[in-house]
Amino acid sequence: MAILLLPFIFLLSSSYATDISIYHNQKECQSSSCNPFEALLKLAGNDPARVAYLSSLVAKSSVPIASGQQQTQTANYILRAKLGTPGQVMLMALDTSRDIAWVPCSGCSGCPSTTLFSPTYSSTYATLSCSSPPCTFNQSYGTGSFSAIYSQDSLRLALDIIPNYTFGCVNAVTGAETLPKQGLLGLGRGPMSLLSQTGSMYQGVFSYCLPSFKSYYFSGSLKLGPVGQPRSIRTTPLLHNPHRPSLYYVNLTGISVGKIQVVVPEGSLSFDPVTGAGTIVDSGTVITRFVKPVYEALRDEFRRQVGAENYSSLGAFDTCFNDAGGPSVPVVTLHFEGLNLALPAENTLIHSSAMPLACLAMAAAPDNVNAVVNVIANLQQQNMRVLFDVAGSRVGLARELCN
Repeated sequence: MAILLLPFIFLLSSSYATDISIYHNQKECQSSSCNPFEALLKLAGNDPARVAYLSSLVAKSSVPIASGQQQTQTANYILRAKLGTPGQVMLMALDTSRDIAWVPCSGCSGCPSTTLFSPTYSSTYATLSCSSPPCTFNQSYGTGSFSAIYSQDSLRLALDIIPNYTFGCVNAVTGAETLPKQGLLGLGRGPMSLLSQTGSMYQGVFSYCLPSFKSYYFSGSLKLGPVGQPRSIRTTPLLHNPHRPSLYYVNLTGISVGKIQVVVPEGSLSFDPVTGAGTIVDSGTVITRFVKPVYEALRDEFRRQVGAENYSSLGAFDTCFNDAGGPSVPVVTLHFEGLNLALPAENTLIHSSAMPLACLAMAAAPDNVNAVVNVIANLQQQNMRVLFDVAGSRVGLARELCN
């Protein structure tokens, strides 16, 4: 009798031995006229359905991303999410340095948007009660702040529905100018973030591609889960800071302008979990900021190579120049452990729409608690696939056009 290898059933012997006999469960190939090769081909025809089933066991979603500047007149990048049952569409900012999600709710005092989430219209909404009344929390964002009620409801991202998702239902806002108008989805590493609340669903993996901040369309994407992530992307180790556990720290080892390696003070790029010093990748900050001595060294070398007649300041930018003559602009390369990231011109310069003026789109870190942190911000991440693999302790960066 011909015996094939797939599939199998188990037959236990009548004795108490631990050996298990394995036989092929294929009745069609028990006669002498059976062709094992043809039988195997027939069985293999079922493989695609089996593979599709196995793939379905791992969540995979691709959520469209757009520039908030064009859609909601804010500096954040936004995605479409549905909250509640039935789902209410909210254009939520994605922020890798925040954990808990929040949305403006009906009855909110001072909220900057007329698009509010209405808990009374959702059959699955509930508040979290520490006691009575329900739990509330306060949080600052930019120059504003808000108070919110801890709540739970169904969150839908593309085709995935996440039941009982914990978020803040915002009821009061002060300084609304810098707050995302329709809420925020926290993609940090803390206990209330999307990755933590979904657990094995996304297996600690996501990536995004941010379109140009000038693009109007939802052409970017947030890919959730390990399925569909780029396989050949270059990565750098993801570092952990126990004092700032939500942030995605990486090891920035140097910076080049053109072919010149910028000389920076010793230790100015080093990771230090005690002081919080080091470099993070962040989707919520607009322009990349380096600690002051690093930025000044980068700026001075950039100015030297551009060779403009004079430089002026404009807002946060201190290296603006007349680009009517098309001066040669050097490539800025960020050197991480394990990979080098050469920034394209659109990720290095920002141009004025009113005059022939270009500015280096980077600045020194603010003189506050973040003065020791280098931040690789969203303008420098435009049209790139940025992979965050918390389970694998790595961050990937690669060029990808998603305008």
